Parts: sequence; C-alpha cells; structure tokens
Amino acid sequence: MIKRNKASFHKCILHKVGNKFNSTKNAFSENVIDFDEVSYDLMLGYLLRPFGSVVESYRFNHHSNINLNEINSYALQLLQDDSDFIDVSKHIVTHLFEQSNSAQIKTGDVLVCLFNDIQYEDIFVNAVGIFKIENKSEFFQTYLENGSYDIITQRGIPTKKVDKGVLILNTADTEGNIVLSVDNNSYDTQYWTKHFLNVKYPDDANQHTKNYIEMCREFSEDILKPSYGVQEKSSFLAKTIDFFKENEVINVENFKEDVFEDDKFKDLFDDYKKGFESDRAVVIRNQFDVSESVLKKQKQKIKTEIKLDTNIQIKLDVDAPDASAEYLERGYDEAKRMHYYKVYFNEES
Repeated sequence: MIKRNKASFHKCILHKVGNKFNSTKNAFSENVIDFDEVSYDLMLGYLLRPFGSVVESYRFNHHSNINLNEINSYALQLLQDDSDFIDVSKHIVTHLFEQSNSAQIKTGDVLVCLFNDIQYEDIFVNAVGIFKIENKSEFFQTYLENGSYDIITQRGIPTKKVDKGVLILNTADTEGNIVLSVDNNSYDTQYWTKHFLNVKYPDDANQHTKNYIEMCREFSEDILKPSYGVQEKSSFLAKTIDFFKENEVINVENFKEDVFEDDKFKDLFDDYKKGFESDRAVVIRNQFDVSESVLKKQKQKIKTEIKLDTNIQIKLDVDAPDASAEYLERGYDEAKRMHYYKVYFNEES
C-alpha cells in the first residue's frame, strides 16, 4: 500500500509491445515523454492510484540466482543509475515480448517510468514502474470547422484503471526489493507475475494471514457446507474472523480449541490443511503474526448469506460469531414437508 501525495515522475517513456504468435512487432520510442501540466497530473494519478489499495507485496524469484532475474536486474540498474534509461526500457519491453507464449497474450502500450518520493509505510522511496495498457476505448471528440461543430470518433487509453502494472521500490528486506503488482485483465494469471516478473510471495505476516483465512474459507465451502449446512459454515467463518481480531499472534492449536467444540471437526480440519498445503504448495505455519490489513481485505470476501429456494435470504453478521447459534434455529416441518429457520429478536429496524 502506497501514498502518492508527494510522488512525481522523474522519467517516463512509451513503447509498444507485439506478440510473436500473431506476427506483431515491438515499436520503440527514442525520447522520454514531455508531459504538459494537465496530462502530467492525470497520468501520475492514473498509474499510481491502483497501488493505493494493494496490501500484499512480492519478491523477485529465480531458480538458481536472483541476479539472473531480468526485471530485477533492469530495475536495480535504473535505481542505481538512470543514464541508460531509454536503452534499458527497450530491454524491458523485449523481455515482455518474449513472454508472449500464446496468441492469447494481448499487444499494447508499455510505459516504463521512474518515480520519486512514493510513500511506502513510513518512508519515501524512488521506484521503477512498468505498465502495460492492453485495452482502449472509443470516445467522441468535438471540433469546430467552418463555423459549425462536428464530432469524430477516436480510440484512446481509458483513465479508470491500469490493465497491468508493477512498482519495484527502492527499499528491501531480507528477501529483496519490495515489488507491488496489479493485474486487472487476468486472462492468463501466469503471464504477468510468473513469466514476465518471476516473483513470489514473501515469507511474512501478510502471506501467512492470507493463506490461513483462504484455507478456512475453502474448508467451510468444501467440507462444512455440504455435510453440515450453511449455518455451520457461516458460524465457523464468523468465529475465524473473531479469533483473528482478538489475537495478534495465531497459534493453530489454540485456534482449533476456540472455534471447534467437537473433536471430529478438528480432525477434518487437520486433514484438509494437509491437502491444502500440498495442492497450493504452501506451508501453513503453526504460529504466525496477524496482518490487520490483509485480515480486513479477506473479511470482505467472506459471504455468510443463507439463500433459500423460497426467495428468502438470511444474512449472518460475520462480526457476531455467537448470534447464529443463539438466535437461529433450523428444523423440519412434517406437515409442510419443508425445512425452516426460526429467528429470535427483540425489535425490528
């Protein structure tokens, strides 16, 4: 997550990337962009705005030597000395072109930028930004000719969101430089992060929190919902969020003791955890720190509605883990031959 209040462009250049599978070629600029005041402000906000809500970060990866990671090497070169900025930016686009391993990969405009004074946490850093613009939209342009106004249709870059973008920050931890990435056109999830950037998640509280809550959410959907119903699923998720809110450090054994009253659920959870780790190639640690920012983001993804075939929905509050067990009862009416829910309350609002 960054702040861009004091951020500025140092250099920026635009190239075009093709696709070797449909015989389109790269096209390179020879000079950096000279922004006017209006386009400068608009472009700065357009490129950096998506990163204001990015919580998780990446680190560069390579199977043998991190110095052989192309984007890592190019970014470090530019952050240390930008005298060869134009040539290095061309190398970046060429590397992107080489990752177009199918006709599905879209051609587009590529902006390579150097930024100053981006705020990351409590420090101000410089950064290398790489942005791929894949989609263009049509818009009307009015003009005056011979005393009358007319309209023509043009195609241009929409200013709402960047298709793909990455910021390589000039700050690092023990695993390398901080890398932030966005991808709003994830038609090929491997293309941008794995093939072009070759990045991985760091071993930190953000990733541990994300992995654990995602595992709990999938456990509730795959195991609890089919066998024990939506109410049990929703109750478990509410207890999970409550446990994370009440504890700065998560201990897996303490978690199971708190959220599961029946040992059979603990055994099911342990078995599911092993499969989740194997399928995702991740390690769920037995103890880790909670990331509040990731917890907040993951909480928004949790759905606790009970949707009934009688066009009625019951929404359970994920922040009230005990409400479902205390005020909601499920039963079966023999006369109507239908299931029912009984809800207790004091007042309507």
